[in-house]
Amino acid sequence: MFKRIDFYSRTNQFLIDSCIFAAALIAAYIIRFEGWPPGPERPQFMVWLPILVAARLLVYYARGTYRLVWRFISLPDAVEIAKSISIVTLALLVLRLFLPGSISVGTLVKLPLSVIALEGLLSLTGSLSARALRRVLFTHQRRSHAAHSGKMPKRTLLYGAGRAGQLLRKELENDSDVEVVGFIDDDPKKIATKICSTRVLGGGENLPDLVVRLHVDEIVISMATASRQTLLRILSLCRKADVPAKIIPSVQELLTGQSRISQLRETRPEDLLGRESVEVPEFQQLAAPVYRGKRVLVTGAGGTIGSELVRQLVRLEPSRIAILDKDENSIYELDQELRMRNSRIFTEPQIADIRQPGRLRAIFSDFRPQVVFHAAAHKHVPLMELHPCEAVLNNVCGTKNVLEVTQEYGVERFVFISSDKAVNPVNVMGATKRIGEMLVQASVNQHRTRMACVRFGNVLGSRGSVLPLFQKQIAEGGPVTVTHPDVVRYFMTIAEAVHLILCAGTLARNGGVFVLDMGCPRNILELAHEMILLSGLQPGKDIGTTFTGLRPGEKIFEELFSPAESLNRTRFEKLSFIEPQPFDQAAFLRNIGLLVQTAENHDRLQVYEILRHMGLDFRSPVEQALAAAGD
Repeated sequence: MFKRIDFYSRTNQFLIDSCIFAAALIAAYIIRFEGWPPGPERPQFMVWLPILVAARLLVYYARGTYRLVWRFISLPDAVEIAKSISIVTLALLVLRLFLPGSISVGTLVKLPLSVIALEGLLSLTGSLSARALRRVLFTHQRRSHAAHSGKMPKRTLLYGAGRAGQLLRKELENDSDVEVVGFIDDDPKKIATKICSTRVLGGGENLPDLVVRLHVDEIVISMATASRQTLLRILSLCRKADVPAKIIPSVQELLTGQSRISQLRETRPEDLLGRESVEVPEFQQLAAPVYRGKRVLVTGAGGTIGSELVRQLVRLEPSRIAILDKDENSIYELDQELRMRNSRIFTEPQIADIRQPGRLRAIFSDFRPQVVFHAAAHKHVPLMELHPCEAVLNNVCGTKNVLEVTQEYGVERFVFISSDKAVNPVNVMGATKRIGEMLVQASVNQHRTRMACVRFGNVLGSRGSVLPLFQKQIAEGGPVTVTHPDVVRYFMTIAEAVHLILCAGTLARNGGVFVLDMGCPRNILELAHEMILLSGLQPGKDIGTTFTGLRPGEKIFEELFSPAESLNRTRFEKLSFIEPQPFDQAAFLRNIGLLVQTAENHDRLQVYEILRHMGLDFRSPVEQALAAAGD
């Protein structure tokens, strides 16, 4: 049963194709017989002319060829048209070769092989030419309209003539606001060649001269995986040439459908990570069966990680998603966003505090989640140093409550969001996260729930991240504040962090910790200087840098795993697994009870003392101060 097509909107296409197919058969006969066909072939021609035209139109209609927009015709569309042409041509060939010549209508039905071949070739050529001409005329009309309106297109150079550059060039062909004047590429083999009918005019060293000579308005960096050094070099060349630069979306944005390659943007801090984003090509196939049709609950869903986790979960088609947070405004905004974008997914907003076990039980009893992601936590290190009791009550007591309710209601999978600060913690936030990991591991053998912890570094764009602070300081004219010249941190994008969490959820088993290979850590001072350069300014000249000293609970170097922990490979590339370390669970749980009770009494000094004796390698602020004085 064919889908209904609006014939009236495609009338011209039907008429044009009918003329093309009729002309192709006429021309094939004229070429074959070097003139009008002789007497015996004329009846054959007259019989086949309406049949062949109708057959080709019917095949075009059935295969959806008339759904293709002529003014946007592309190579994949041309391949589909060629397939439609070949179907009828193949049917004619079968009749010619296998229909017995003895039957009475044999001479009328069996077309000459040369006519079949010529007619198919001419039909294909004519059909594609008509559509290509429409595209050319459309582009010309748009440019003429832009010229008459007084809005001239931006003269643009594409930096990068690789695969991404070629795709972008094709996308921009129909954009009347952009006139691509050429490619720039650092590969000497490409210089002076033509790619997508556009010349590669030179390498990066030629950019300032080309900008002046060709009156270039902007540069587009058309490399999906440009390294940090390459990006900074190109931006430096653009500043010297006094021309603005844009960049195509990242590979992650393209793969997840967040952006098209032609949606150009300004360069962003995450472009300076200095490593390629981590993608798992087979992730969709492996993760979809785990989450599809499940009831999923996400705590801390109003936060940066929690909200992105919900967005990516929606694409895996769970049956329902409960979004839980104590911040009503963030939950309201996320719920509205999900309802507008994904009307098929039923979301249940839940306003609750994880420190209230009764409220959690009511939610679990009603929703009956099968998968739980626990992202709710206090994460700001300096603030948690000032309020250690609050950190314990939320991060430790809250996690303990969620775990107990999770097991009570037979949840299939549980994933705890941890932090690299849980490794050899020197701050309260890191200590509470390490306790959370141990609580998960202590709960594994009690029920059948598959459990996992996920540990990663700083997340670009998250609340409290250093990069938004740098951006604000640069926008205000500086200075940029850095705690210490030697401080280094691991960084990852929000999308990468959530990708890691979902991968870990598919592999969850015995409460072990999953970590991402995050490459080399970045020096914060160096990153600050690069962000100043990214803004078109000079460090030390336009924007100064000041050092404020390490804040309470801060390390100079962060770690993803301790020397006692060993990494094991998983099925996902660059995702490793750390087996749980044995510990005295009975003593640990007794200390947890004492720690929570002490926090409820708001005895911060006793909280520090208990944390110091729990085998976490935690040092109290007094010990840290003494150690710093000794240094």
